[in-house]
This record gives sequence, C-alpha cells and structure tokens, in this order.
Amino acid sequence: MDVTGSPDARASDRSAPEPMIRLRGVGKTYADGTVAVHELDLEVGRGELVCLVGPSGCGKSTTLKMINRLIEPTTGTIEIDGRDVTAQDPVELRRGIGYVIQQVGLFPHQKIVTNVMTVPLLYGESRAKARARAHELMDLVGLDPATYADRYPHQLSGGEQQRVGVARALAADPPVLLMDEPFGAVDPVVRVRLQDEFLRLQHELGKTVVLVTHDIDEAVRMGDRVAIFAGGGRLAQYASPADLLGRPADDFVSDFVGSTRGLRRLAVTPIDPAHLEPLDGVRTGDLGAAIDVASTLEEALAVLLRDDKPMVAVKQGAQFVGVLTPNGIHRALRASLAE
Repeated sequence: MDVTGSPDARASDRSAPEPMIRLRGVGKTYADGTVAVHELDLEVGRGELVCLVGPSGCGKSTTLKMINRLIEPTTGTIEIDGRDVTAQDPVELRRGIGYVIQQVGLFPHQKIVTNVMTVPLLYGESRAKARARAHELMDLVGLDPATYADRYPHQLSGGEQQRVGVARALAADPPVLLMDEPFGAVDPVVRVRLQDEFLRLQHELGKTVVLVTHDIDEAVRMGDRVAIFAGGGRLAQYASPADLLGRPADDFVSDFVGSTRGLRRLAVTPIDPAHLEPLDGVRTGDLGAAIDVASTLEEALAVLLRDDKPMVAVKQGAQFVGVLTPNGIHRALRASLAE
C-alpha cells in the first residue's frame, strides 16, 4: 500500500531521516471480523515526531498499541531500530519505550517523585540515583521538585499531571515515545502550553515520537509528518503538514482537514524575507514586538493582532531585516498555496 497518498508527498518524504519505526503490511482483524487496521505501511524517521489523526474508530490508537504490543497484529511486521518487535519479550520491549496516555495513569497513592522514579527502579537503579533522575526530569518538564516532589497526583492540575506523565515516560531515556491523546483531557489554553512545552523538549531531546490525536490542528502544529487514517483502518495520506494542507490526496482528506486548510497553512508556513518591506522610513510607534525570521506566518499575525500595530519588525539574531505587514502575510500565504 502506498503510504504517502500522492506523488508530491512521496517526493517530500525522500528527505526523511533514517527509519526508526517501520510497519509493513500491518493489519488487525478481530474475531468478529472487524478490521481495525488494514495493510498498513508506515515509516517513522529517527528523531521525527509523527502524528496519527483521524475520526473515532479509524485504527490510529490500535496502531500505536501494536507498536509496543499492547495489541498483537494479525498480519505484517513491525520493526523498531531494525528489530522485529514480535521476536522480543513484550515486557522488555515496553521498558524501552516511553508511553503517555490521556488519563496519565499515575499511581494515586504515591508521591510525584515516586511516580517518576518507577521505571529507573525497575531497571535496578539505586533509590538515590532514581530520585536524582526524577528531580532532573521534573525540572525538564517545568515542575520544580522543591514544590511538587512530595505532592500527590490529586493535588495537581490536569496539565501538571500530564507533565508528570511525560517525565515518567522519559525516565528510562527511551529512544521511542508513544503518546495517545496526551493533551486531550485539558482545556484549550493549557493544551497549547503543553504542546509548546513538549515541542521544546522534543527539540532538545530528539526522541522518535508517535502521537495519536483526533485534532487536525494539533497534528499540523506538532507533527513533522502527519498520517490521516480513514474508516476501516485505511491510511489515506502520509505527508508533511504543508503537503497535507496544500495537496490533499482525496476527497476524504480534503473534507477532514476542512475548508479552512488555507488558514491552517499559516501555522506551517515560515516567514519568507522576500515578503518583507524595508525598515527605512518606518516610525518606531508603528512597530509591535519584534519576531524572529524563523517564525511562522501565524506567529506574525498573532503579534500584529495582539499589539494592534500595522506591522511587525522581523529580525535575524540581533539584526533587524525588515517589517511584515498584513499585506505581506497575505502575499506570503497566496504564494505558499500557489506552490
């Protein structure tokens, strides 16, 4: 089965990194004849963050659980770093894979530090080393150990509990991280903050991540590549967010990403210096907060709206390189769509 969904998507995938996870002809059919996943071919590059998205019952969570053998595939092969997962002891396999779920799954009777220490202790680490590792990870996810280490899960907000879940999944320093609707149970404002925090962590740690979501905006915002599943466990398209929004493979994908996919491209389209205007003659009072040239059009538009200014200054390092106006954003978006 062609996993890319379109020739253009295949062209972009040629630059993908070396595969870390490879699924070949993977299927799952239950005893009653229900097909959850159909002949799935999918590769996730080393260090990539790939989002699986689609309607309820399309097979995305089943696919995730087959990777760590919480569900056994009916057909096909699954490899992680070149090794067939079905040839490995499932308990040992799971110890080498971080797993984060929407319900977090923290032990309610244990303190936060003890929850994070669980996996290192299973690996035989001393309590002192496991505690030090737990404190390090709590710092990493933005939870001050001095404040949170001795609290219990019920004393934390939903967003804080999700951070603990991520810290615990990272405790054994796994190369692969599986995440099933990790931000789905929190309110929209907290969700965006958690997404930002996780993207920061991913940039720093470079894990290979497979993330299941039902939210196309989350998938486009976070994924290096996005796999859209259709009914019957069929993979409809697998491509970069820009390719997905610009060239839907079929009517199902087009309907799923929605009629506003042009606006969604703001989030995946970087600023092009060609669409900037010179600083010459611009009054300082016309400028809002400066943004980096590596920002997206969405970030530029957000600053314009927040500061209620007619333009935003763009800089590269410490040097200002021009200003971006609403007309410039419009031209850049039209150029992106035309490509």
